[in-house]
Amino acid sequence: MIEFKNVSKSFGSTMALNDVSLVFPRGKIIGLFGPNGAGKSTSIKLIMGLNRPDRGEISVDGEDPQNKKKNLAYLPEIDHLYSWMNIAQAADFTRTFYDDWDEGKYRDLINFLNLQEDMKIAKISKGQRAKAKLLLTVCRRAPYLLMDEPLSGIDILTREEIINTLIRDYREGEQTIIISTHEIAEVESLVDEVIFLDQGKVKLSGNAEDLRIERNMSLVELMKEAFRNAN
Repeated sequence: MIEFKNVSKSFGSTMALNDVSLVFPRGKIIGLFGPNGAGKSTSIKLIMGLNRPDRGEISVDGEDPQNKKKNLAYLPEIDHLYSWMNIAQAADFTRTFYDDWDEGKYRDLINFLNLQEDMKIAKISKGQRAKAKLLLTVCRRAPYLLMDEPLSGIDILTREEIINTLIRDYREGEQTIIISTHEIAEVESLVDEVIFLDQGKVKLSGNAEDLRIERNMSLVELMKEAFRNAN
């Protein structure tokens, strides 16, 4: 379980998170939703220990995130792959850092994603780079997988392949996946729990199916209503 207790984080005069308290339950797929600038990426980076809160506490299974990094796999929004490498070299580079690298999963997924090891990062398409990033992240057997805008700026077919990969690989009850995105319609059927952020505050959270039944709305409609009322 990941927990935020009264967490605030500012960058200069910009309040990214404002007194946020929430729980990411273990063993679920959780959608962290909201428009650009809502505080989603900040939340992910705080969980990863890449930033520290100005106020409040964050815990991963009851411990400081800095002590749990080996349990956290992170797919950043930025393109972090070295352009001079091919996919095989990128995999070699990644596996040296993590004891939980699963070679069998790597061999299986590289075929499932229609990638080849000799593909050079600098010469492949944006969609192929997105799939390569996903490959190198999900081949770890980490209990927590954190994904920051994994669908941003890529074509609809690649989005579908990424979502199918997550569904195929997900270990229900064992693994927690947090997907930070504003592309809600694409992952609506995937998520178990949802957290809607706007301007650094939690606007709505809960079980996705319960919220849909209670409000008789899709998650996209729920987000529009929550932000319309907030404004």
